[in-house]
Formats: sequence, structure tokens, C-alpha cells
Amino acid sequence: MRALYATDLSAASEAAIENETCLECLERIGIDTIHLVTVVPSNVHAGMPGMDLEGRRQRALDRYQSVMEDAGFEVDTHVVRGTPHRRINGIAGAVEADLTIAGSRGKSPLENRVIGSTTRNLARTTVVPLLITRIERETDEPDLRREHLFRRTLYATDFSDNAERAFEAFSTLRHATQSARLVHVQSPKDAGTTGDDGDEPSTRLDELTAQLEEWDIETEIDVRQGDPADEIIAAEAEFDATTILLGSRGRSRLRRLLLGSVSESVITRAAGNVYLVPPPRSA
Repeated sequence: MRALYATDLSAASEAAIENETCLECLERIGIDTIHLVTVVPSNVHAGMPGMDLEGRRQRALDRYQSVMEDAGFEVDTHVVRGTPHRRINGIAGAVEADLTIAGSRGKSPLENRVIGSTTRNLARTTVVPLLITRIERETDEPDLRREHLFRRTLYATDFSDNAERAFEAFSTLRHATQSARLVHVQSPKDAGTTGDDGDEPSTRLDELTAQLEEWDIETEIDVRQGDPADEIIAAEAEFDATTILLGSRGRSRLRRLLLGSVSESVITRAAGNVYLVPPPRSA
């Protein structure tokens, strides 16, 4: 499997790239090749006095490359210029990446402003699954907030086709997952209703649980009522999840709930990592 690892060469990005536990988690889920990418924004001019942007960035990537190669990965580096999320998505498609990885610092002093514009735009436009690794904030030596990336995975579903597609990610994540919580959120008026196939949400979650337990993943289900994003974030805290797994822009068969706005809110507010699965490219 191939991963594209986007970095802005900050101390926060370096913390994730050089974290041995994080790299071991990527290896366990089958990643063997990593494309390290950094983007020089179009509005930053290389000709400014005393600046060697491409050269400095390439030297930094070379350092990161050595770390990852020592950990057993094949690594290519890319220093490109343009709009960050567009170039990252373009390279992900060109190298046929199975996963894009981007770091994001924790909650900022500005209320509810947790992720940067590049990560937010990636979440909205990614064509391959996106892993957002949450990194400590307001420290000179930041580290990952949840370095065991997939050990405790919270899977949020609205039973849409794309939520089902997100569940399929367990086929690889299971190699690094010890326990999982499967969460479905109903609005109060949905309580007691069933899906188009006549099954209660708990029954449908039980079916998913059976699959995970075949893979020796300790699993529990959680049917909640309220605002989906609020309840998913609350479940993350209760379960002490290392990663939230969910689909984006899926449509629920129960209440036609658009998951796009929910997924964006979860990404913004989550304390830990988020693994976001987009719709198929043809969608």
C-alpha cells in the first residue's frame, strides 16, 4: 500500500513523522511506500532576498526520508508549488496513493478553530481516504496526542453507502486495532424507528460487531440520541478513542441525514485522530 504524507515542515509535522509508534501503526496496516510531499504556496516567492525555499524544503524532506527508510519504508519526496490541497490531491492521484496523511494541531485559542485551511480543504476534496493526525498545541516540542493510531477505533455510521464503505477500512486497520466502538446517532424523533430493511439500528450494529469479532477486535455498540456531531465527540471522549473512522457526504437510508456537515464538524472538534473515507471517485 502507498501513502502520501503531506508536511509543512513544522515542528508539529516533524513530531508525527519521527514518531516510531506512529510509523509502526502505518506498517501494520500495510503501508510500505510513502510519498513525502511539501507544497510551497503560490503566493510565496522564491526570488525574495535570502530565500532558497525549494532547496531548504528538499533538505528537510531528505532528513525525514532517512528516518522513514530506517523504519523500513520505501520513500519518495516531492517539493511542489501551488495551492496545497490541490497539489496534494493531484499527487495522491498520480502515485495512486491508498491513503493521504496530514497533521493538524489541537484546539487553538480561537473558539472551534482546530484545523488549518489546508487540512480542512483536504477533508472537503480528498479523493482517497484521509488520516488526520492530531498533534499537541502550544508546546515547543509537540507530539501526537494519540500515537497508537488505530488501537481504539470509534466507527460512526449513519448506515449510508459511504458509511459502509468506511467500515470496509477495518479490513486493513484491524491489524492495528484492539478495540472498537460502533456508534449510530438518532435524533429524538427517530427513536424507535427502523431502516428501510426493517432492522433496528442496534441489530444492524450487531451484524457489524460479528465481523469485527471474527478479527479478534473487542467491540461494543452505542446507539445515541441527539445532534450527530455532538454525540460522536462525546462518544470519543467516553471511549478514549485514538481514531474516529467515518465516511463523508454519505446519505442515510434512515433519515437521509447528510454526513458531510457532520464529518466536517467532527474533524474540527475531535480530540484525537480522524480517518475519513470519501465517496468513490465516480460519485
